[in-house]
Amino acid sequence: MCFSAEVSFTAAAILLPAGAAAMLRTYQTDRRYIPIAALPLLFGVQQAMEGAVWTSAGNQYLVEQFSLAYMFFSWLAWPVWTPFSVYFLEPARRKPLFVIFAIFGGILGGTQYFPYFAHDNWLVTNFLDKAISYEGKELFDYIIGRPATYMLYITFVIGPLLLSSHSNIRIFGLLVFTVLIVTYVFFAYAYISVFCFGGGLMSLYLVWMIFSGGRQPLGAARPI
Repeated sequence: MCFSAEVSFTAAAILLPAGAAAMLRTYQTDRRYIPIAALPLLFGVQQAMEGAVWTSAGNQYLVEQFSLAYMFFSWLAWPVWTPFSVYFLEPARRKPLFVIFAIFGGILGGTQYFPYFAHDNWLVTNFLDKAISYEGKELFDYIIGRPATYMLYITFVIGPLLLSSHSNIRIFGLLVFTVLIVTYVFFAYAYISVFCFGGGLMSLYLVWMIFSGGRQPLGAARPI
């Protein structure tokens, strides 16, 4: 995220083992929670990629490669994995809703991400004062415009969390939504970096949920 490589690598050093421990815990107790428990670990990998972007400054090739790896999580992992992870926690009658979220999130993310490989100047990584800004062109700029694109993205990433029938998952969604608001108000110049970093920190709530016994047993979820 912003600040420095040290901040990104420190975040990764916290999130990676925390996520791995949460996944192990859910594997031993309730395997429906494994995908949601993987979120901190995935955020940790993304933060490690941003740390590598920082340390590659001056080497354009490495900056491009690590930026592409970072944006894979931003564009593809989050709008697909988030609804996918909630899917396993929901009763059968609600599962199709989250399948729809994952499909359309994948369509949006794929059409935004894969053109980076065909157009060298579509992903531009700028090193600002204690921040990294990922800019450039996006395919949907030519179709619906960037504000509408980001509204759809937010819907596919945060919507499944807020619509979950599990209260602790909804709380996590509210935490991520708070990060979104703070990012929009104070860090618009590096919104992708800051939003993902904040989301990573908020995912530690999931680790707490899993180890504190905040998971709901099968059949206990209530429709909202």
